[in-house]
Amino acid sequence: MLRVAETPAIGISLALGLLLASLFLAFHNENQARAEKVREVEVQARVLAGSLAGPLAFDDDNATREYIDALKASPEFEAVGAYAADGHLVAGFARAGEPLPQVNRVQRPTLRGDELIVTATVEQGGAKLGSVYLGAATENWSRRAARYLGIAIIIVMACLLVAVLGASYASVSAANRRLQAEIAGRRDVEEALRQSQKMEAMGQLTGGVAHDFNNLLMVASSGMELLDRTTDPVRRDRLKDGIRQAIDRGAKLTQQLLTFARRSPLTPEVIDVGARLRGLEDLLERSLREDITIAFDFSPGLWPIEVDASQLDVAVLNIAINARDAMPDGGIITISASNMPASSEREQDMVQVCVHDSGTGIAPDMLKKVFEPFFTTKGVGSGTGLGLSQVYGFVQASGGNVRIDSELGVGTSVALLFPRSTHAVPVSPDKVVTVEGSGHDTTVLVAEDDDHVAELVCEMLGELGYAAHRVTNATEALLLVKDGTPFDLVLSDMIMPGKMNGLELARQVSKHRPDLPVVLMTGFSEAAASAAAEGFPLLAKPYTMESLGETLRQARLAPEAQD
Repeated sequence: MLRVAETPAIGISLALGLLLASLFLAFHNENQARAEKVREVEVQARVLAGSLAGPLAFDDDNATREYIDALKASPEFEAVGAYAADGHLVAGFARAGEPLPQVNRVQRPTLRGDELIVTATVEQGGAKLGSVYLGAATENWSRRAARYLGIAIIIVMACLLVAVLGASYASVSAANRRLQAEIAGRRDVEEALRQSQKMEAMGQLTGGVAHDFNNLLMVASSGMELLDRTTDPVRRDRLKDGIRQAIDRGAKLTQQLLTFARRSPLTPEVIDVGARLRGLEDLLERSLREDITIAFDFSPGLWPIEVDASQLDVAVLNIAINARDAMPDGGIITISASNMPASSEREQDMVQVCVHDSGTGIAPDMLKKVFEPFFTTKGVGSGTGLGLSQVYGFVQASGGNVRIDSELGVGTSVALLFPRSTHAVPVSPDKVVTVEGSGHDTTVLVAEDDDHVAELVCEMLGELGYAAHRVTNATEALLLVKDGTPFDLVLSDMIMPGKMNGLELARQVSKHRPDLPVVLMTGFSEAAASAAAEGFPLLAKPYTMESLGETLRQARLAPEAQD
């Protein structure tokens, strides 16, 4: 039985124990709240970084400032900054204390006095576009000390401290759970918003691409139907040329999308501007309405320019389609080209390509925005807002400039200025097809999962004199190679179902049969880049019989050249 004299000591010990326990719990909750604060600010930093990917990618400083200024309304943020890829400050604000650093280096979350500093990297497709800087206010030490003192006083003066602390801790835990649920809900809403914006942009882009592809498919399908209805060799040749052109335009349209996605580099060549633009006449007539007339006006003696010819086609087509949409009642689209000698304003000779329409025109307040990505004056679902931004990017990448003039009710003129090339336009020799029969006594192992593609590839191989053996996946092809089945060459698609793709098949074949050439084929740009990086011959879909025969011939000659 306890003595009375021991009661104060026990009470003191209990009070001290409860004090230490409460201080420990308070310190634990402090760390937990701080960690939760760090996680919350990190989430906000990642959300801001995701929102700024587009503006930083296109150097849109105004949009960047709008995102930053939107955070000023929250007293939680003491400082917010957005930085470009090279680290310099693009936009930001600081309420008090130290100013924003001019150069940002991404680091772990840092407490600087009563301010929590969090940084995050802005990335898109694996490429670093910049970084963000967030400074959020935290609870100061004076408030924390007062809270601890209050806890100590309550413990000393009340014997029911355990119950009070239990209730307090339960309340804090419930608040923490509510905070976590709120953060999770906010994160889900923000992710849903980003996904909605992404799907809206993708839907607009898909609609524009589908429109262009439908035009090309119409040319191909109508041409095929007319081929069956005519026996006139001249007309049949003309129809076949139209079908080939439609297929070629479809391939170039996919190149346009890849270039916009920064997956396909520009391939400049010296071209005759007038001849190139003349070659667009059929495509333009099929892309525009019947109540719209195309007129050409080329100055004599046009200088050559050095650009990606297919991207020039796409640029002119994009401008012409915009002109078509600006002329609901029809009209004339004039495509002109002229030389512009160097002047005091220009240090070099330029060649100007101009597309003029007699449409409704563009309001002056919108004229400065027409080259911004996703900006469009058309209704929802009627335009992607990417056409003129692609034109601007292509011309800038070619060393030129873009000018636009417009007057409401009169029309719009878009002028593309390209530097004059000092090289002469190469003379194309007459094309002579010599690939037929080049595969005599040669057996090709074809790995292709698509039955229709495989059938046509095998037919082309047969026309070239090759014997084809087709399999549907890379695993089956590798088993035949390992079994010693006599093949002279392997032709494989890169993207196939199963655990092994075409590139891995090429590696395994080179490992087991170094003397067996492997040619890969794909229509996917990233796969093409991987094949090229490892030195495997590549056929980019769609390809012609001539390019197929030449690529296989070169692949067969490569081992002989090494010997």
